[in-house]
Amino acid sequence: CFTTAVGGWIYTSNSEVAGNAGGCGALRFSAAGEVEDAYPIVSGTSSNCAGGATPWGTWLSCEEHPSGLVWECDPLGRRQAIAHPRMGAFTHEAVAVDPIGRQLYMTEDVRDGRFYRYSPARYPDLSEGQLEVLVAGSDTGEVTWAEVPDPSGEAGATRHQVPESKRFNGGEGIWYDAGFVYFTTKGDDRVWIYDTTRAKLDILYDAAALDDPPLTGVDNIVVAPSGDVIVAEDGGDMDLVLITPDRVVARLVKVTGQDESELCGPAFDPSGKRLYFSSQRGPAPRGPGITYEVTGPFRNVRAAPSAGAPPSVAAPNGSAEDGGSNLTATALVTAAGLTGLGLIASALAVRKLRDAQSSTADEVDDG
Repeated sequence: CFTTAVGGWIYTSNSEVAGNAGGCGALRFSAAGEVEDAYPIVSGTSSNCAGGATPWGTWLSCEEHPSGLVWECDPLGRRQAIAHPRMGAFTHEAVAVDPIGRQLYMTEDVRDGRFYRYSPARYPDLSEGQLEVLVAGSDTGEVTWAEVPDPSGEAGATRHQVPESKRFNGGEGIWYDAGFVYFTTKGDDRVWIYDTTRAKLDILYDAAALDDPPLTGVDNIVVAPSGDVIVAEDGGDMDLVLITPDRVVARLVKVTGQDESELCGPAFDPSGKRLYFSSQRGPAPRGPGITYEVTGPFRNVRAAPSAGAPPSVAAPNGSAEDGGSNLTATALVTAAGLTGLGLIASALAVRKLRDAQSSTADEVDDG
């Protein structure tokens, strides 16, 4: 989401259609939260899957195919989108900007994908720079980076140009927050955390380590103002799932009746009071996508992420006794099978907030 000059905001949403029929659109909201307009910000591209926002107010839309590029887009739709080939031609998934280190991190959605870092020569101009891949001997610990000799991929796939680089099984969503880069790999259902200051890699969540994992099909990701990591499922139980800084895992929202779809694009409005996400294909048979808005109140507790602690699983619903919050979910396009669960404060099992605003968990069906 991007703030507008008149107090509103814009939510950008990719179109993952192949054959130069993809692109990215935008929904513009007034200061009161009403939809004012919808329009494309890039078109004629292919398989635009995920991307990332920049601190200077543009949206980076990533093409997910072997020669895919990163396109820098104007959320207002006034300036033509620009491709950045120096950021690499590969099966891009998403990108996150580190404004302190002035570098960009990218995921690659193939089984033997890599984790990339791009250092612009004249930040924030992305037209020239150095592309690197992460090198690590294990899943956790300090890492190094190696330059990709040919970002264009003409000399061979970028992921194969540095043989010692670390493989990541199906890179998906990525987000930068307070010195940490969070990203997901769907092939092994992991959520990773990279410490940009210490150059250290760690695993925040690993479904294989749990007997009955509450989060599978990990995909797009966003970090809430509270520091909670929100992961959208592609498959799984069609949930939005929270991981707290204390590594407690709990369901936030479940979408029903759309098993052939996937959840994507979670993002908070500038106030942090509204959470947007989309169901990519809607109900069966595969139909148009649906964008949802979820209103809080949301947790506002902020804590640093814990390192190395094992994940724990919270109950799927909140209650009055442990401080269930009240969520309301609204479909912006079509109402269909959404259940909002009041657990922001309660089922996270982080603390008991007995003065929470609601007395019961609230379920919202059919939008």
